[in-house]
Amino acid sequence: MTALLFGYFVVFMARVIDVTMMTLRVLMVMRGKKLWAATFGFFEVLIYIIALKLVFDTLDDPLSLIIYALGFAAGNVVGTWLEEKLAIGYLTMQVITFRDAWNFSDRLREEGFGVSLFPCQGREGCHQLLNVVFERKRFRELEKKVNEWDPKAFVTVMDTKPIRGGTFRATRK
Repeated sequence: MTALLFGYFVVFMARVIDVTMMTLRVLMVMRGKKLWAATFGFFEVLIYIIALKLVFDTLDDPLSLIIYALGFAAGNVVGTWLEEKLAIGYLTMQVITFRDAWNFSDRLREEGFGVSLFPCQGREGCHQLLNVVFERKRFRELEKKVNEWDPKAFVTVMDTKPIRGGTFRATRK
């Protein structure tokens, strides 16, 4: 009985690790980090094959299949959580506001954010658009600053591919 429980645990953990690796590999591909993607892919496939072999050896046991599927589901949760904690890469936040954005954009630049300011036209008249590029790990910090500055601003956030040029903290090195 102990060996059976241990087998379930190994299958579950192998799936959690393999799917976590898959999630991170896909995110590394999207962010242009080829070496990281290849490394995650290597371990992902290695662990996947081990888990698959263990399940194939016990195909007559329905609980083994359920444990395998639960490991897959848990791996998605763990992979997404881990990716959020690592916060690798960049985001672009677009902030549309009626408020005068000049002073706010200067303050953001002083704090290391890359900011471009544009006039824009909306249904309710002329606005200002701040296009802010920043490291993903600073998302909550910027979100709080924007909320304090203009709680009614229209805000969108997009994933940003690798960048070059410009002046902000990430490119000053």
